[in-house]
Amino acid sequence: KAYCLSFGGHCVRWGFEGERVYAGKIFKGSEHTVRFRPSSQFLDFELPISDDAVDAAKKAVIEANNIVDGYVRAYCWRGSEMMAISAQQTTAHLAIAAWEWPSYFDPETKMKGITLDIASWKRPSPESAPVHAKAAGLYMICTLSKHEAERKGFQDALMMDYRGYIA
Repeated sequence: KAYCLSFGGHCVRWGFEGERVYAGKIFKGSEHTVRFRPSSQFLDFELPISDDAVDAAKKAVIEANNIVDGYVRAYCWRGSEMMAISAQQTTAHLAIAAWEWPSYFDPETKMKGITLDIASWKRPSPESAPVHAKAAGLYMICTLSKHEAERKGFQDALMMDYRGYIA
C-alpha cells in the first residue's frame, strides 16, 4: 500500500528520488533531496518547493503512516495543464509516496553476497537520454535486466553503460 502527500496534478515528464527507511529514519534523505533538484533541472523544470520542505514532507509521510522499515519516494513532474511535447507553459508539481518494504535481500544472502548477471541492456549515451536525471523512462531497462537475471537464477543484474563501463 502506498501513501502520498501531493502538491499538484498529473504528468508530462517526471523525475524522482527514492530512499530506504530503516527504523523510522530516512537513509541519507537530505543527500537524496540535494540530488533531486538537478534531476528536475535536467528535465527542464524546477522543483516547486525548497529542499528543506521536501525533507519535511518525506518525514511527515513516513511518520503519518507509521513506516518503520520501508521506502519513500519524492516525484516531481510538470504538465498537468496540457498534454503535449512542449510543456514550457505548465507548472511543476511534487508528490511524496511511501510504503512498507522489508529488506530487499534476506539477512543471510546479504552477508554472503548476492549473485549478479551482466545485463544485456546498456545505459544510454548522454547524447540520447537525460542519463544524469533519475527519470521514469530510464528505469525500464533496469526492470527488464533484473527480470532476465532472475530467470537465469541470479539475484540481480549489473548494468553497464553504452561504453561497457559499470553504470
